[in-house]
Formats: sequence, C-alpha cells, structure tokens
Amino acid sequence: MNVFILCAGISIAGIILYLLQVGATYSLIRKKKGDGQTAIEEMTYSPPVSILKPLKGLDDNLFDNLASFCNQNYRSYEILFCLQDFNDPAYKVAKKVQDKFPGRNISLVVEKCTIGLNPKVNNLIPAYRKASHPYVLISDSNVMVDENYLRELMRHTADPSVGLVSNLIRGIGGRSLGAIFENLHLNSFIISSVSFLDRFLGMPCVIGKSMLMKKVDLEALGGLAAFKNILAEDFIIGREMQRSGKKVVLSNYVVSNVNEYWGVKRFLNRHTRWGKLRWKIGGVKYLSELLANPVFVATLPVLFRGPSRETLSFAASVGLVKVLGDYLIGRAIDTSPGTTYNHKQSSLIYLLSPIKDILIGILWFVPLLSSTVVWRGNRYLIGQDSRLSPCPETGVWSWGYRITDSIRARVA
Repeated sequence: MNVFILCAGISIAGIILYLLQVGATYSLIRKKKGDGQTAIEEMTYSPPVSILKPLKGLDDNLFDNLASFCNQNYRSYEILFCLQDFNDPAYKVAKKVQDKFPGRNISLVVEKCTIGLNPKVNNLIPAYRKASHPYVLISDSNVMVDENYLRELMRHTADPSVGLVSNLIRGIGGRSLGAIFENLHLNSFIISSVSFLDRFLGMPCVIGKSMLMKKVDLEALGGLAAFKNILAEDFIIGREMQRSGKKVVLSNYVVSNVNEYWGVKRFLNRHTRWGKLRWKIGGVKYLSELLANPVFVATLPVLFRGPSRETLSFAASVGLVKVLGDYLIGRAIDTSPGTTYNHKQSSLIYLLSPIKDILIGILWFVPLLSSTVVWRGNRYLIGQDSRLSPCPETGVWSWGYRITDSIRARVA
C-alpha cells in the first residue's frame, strides 16, 4: 500500500479521535465548572483528612506550592511533609512553611525508608503510618491549588461507594523550552486522554499528582506497602480500587502542576520513562498511542517519500488542526476552577505543539527496545504492570543496558 495513503488514513483517524478528546475535555471542564461552586457552597460532609506531601529536592515554586495547601477552606485537616533526609534542600522550605502557618497542624516526617524500589512510595510510607485521620490525600510537591481544593474533593466521598478521587492536571509556568514542552503535553495528550477515557469509556486513569482515599479502603488493598515495587503506583492503585468494587471518581477540580525551568533532556527522560510504564501496563494497547499522535504519523511520508507539496501540505494541515485543538483545551483550562497562578502565555506557544508531538513520537519506540528505567539515580528493570526489579550491574546483560544508556545520553 502507498505509504502516503496509509499514513494519511491513520492521521485522519487520529485527528478525529483527538477532536473527540478535545470535546470530552471541554465539556467535562465546562460541566464540572458549572456544578462546582454550588457543590462547595452546599457541602456539609467534611470528615478530617491527612494530606501527605512527598518531598525530594527543590521543585519549581516549591514554597508557594506547599503554602497553598495551608490555606484550605476546610474544617479539619493535617499536613505531613515527607522526607528521607534532613539534608534534603526541601526540608528547609518545608520548615519555613511550617513556621509561617503556626496555626496549622503541620508535621515534618523525616525517616529513611528502603522497604521497596519505588522511591516515592518509600518516602510516603513513614508519613502514611503517622497519618491520624480516616482519609488520606496524596499530593505531589509541584502541585498548586486554591482554598476550595480540599472541599471540592471531599464532596465526592459523601457517597460511601467512592474509593478514590483523582483530578485532571494542567501544566502551568513554562519559562524554558523543556518546561513548555512538558506543559503542552500535560495540557493536550494527558488531559484529553484522561477526559476521553472517563467520559466515553468509563475507565479511570489515576495520576498521582492528587489522590484522595479512605484509609480503610487502601488498607484493604494492602496499604501503600503493597505498591512499593510498582513504578506506576498511582494508576495501579486506581485500577485495584476499581477491581475491589469501589468507584474511582474524576473530580471537577483541575489542579495546577507548576513546571517553570526544565531542560529538554529532562522532558525526554521523563516521557521515555512514562512510555515504558504504559507499554508494560497496556501491552498491545500501547500501539494505539500512535493513533493518538496524528502529527507524528503525518510527518512520516515526508521522511519516507521525501518533501513534496503533497506530503508537506498534509503534515502542515494536520499540525494546524492539532495546534487549534490544543489551544481550545488551553482556553478551557485557563477558565476552570482553581486558577491560582499567573500562567497565561502567548497563543504563539501552541505553535511548538507539533514539534513536541514529533519528539514524543520518536520516544514512542524506545519502550519497545529497552526494559530499564533510571529514576532518581537508580536503574531498574521494569516488568509487567510496571513492576520494578533491580537491574544487574555485572554480567552479560549489564552490557546491553550500559550501551543503551550511552546511546541515549549521546542522543539527548
């Protein structure tokens, strides 16, 4: 079959899918925006909550991110900042936040934990054990929220069948090229995929930036320790919660993920790792991600057949549709609940979206060739369901990993 016709067919199907995702995102945010304020005003169900904040290093805007959780319009909650080491620079920031809000119940839990291979879960487990309230909310350190965040999440738990509440995520900031790419990806592929799966397929896709659970429900799954060796612990917790018979709900609150100063290499490394975990979790379903990247597929005829009026105009047309779709989602996100940060950017930023999609398309192939991940300085083998195991440093197999890492470092 003609390469151009094949790629054109796949790209057109991908554009149709993406437009459905844009529609799902737009309607989900708009609908939930209309429901949100009334729900907050009428809410009377407000059990106490333990907020667990795992800290590691200095994330962008860290002080303000953490401080935003201290201003919640909610009756009773505690905040536990979790660290592995007093020498971590995040400790001083967390201490400043604690000192600034003396009236808040804030604890700094500093305890070395090496029970598993997932460093985030290791960080969380000591604080999880100390959490005193029936609900636990796990939220990453690069998340920023407004005063109604906790009330908005907790209203869903008035339904006893709800086991987990998660959020849509938007990227804000973007003062470097890598950070702009990261935010564009969060605000297009990630948010639209999560919205589409929730609205049309009824499939939960939990992202660990914000996860609210009843402690007894999490304990029924084995607690956090049951996920100590899982790379995508957030997604797997959501999946297992649903399999246990509990509902997994997507909240009407869009949380802000602050990304200001990223290098392009960091962006590439992060999405190489994410691609590997999706391949190990989804299997053949991972192949559908090519369909979800019509820009990359539309550029393939330019590569295989060479640049021509036909191939270049088609690639440009697909790229333009994608830019417009990303722009519409960006507009919807900017007016959604929880705007707490000056993150509006020039509309010209969206012209970088096709470049980002081409990079993501190239990275798509890496998980098919490599089963190792490097996370926080440690290298692991990644297996089914993103289960981690130690990566051998000696022997015949170790040479393959070293060669792969060397090539990746040179390309990056």
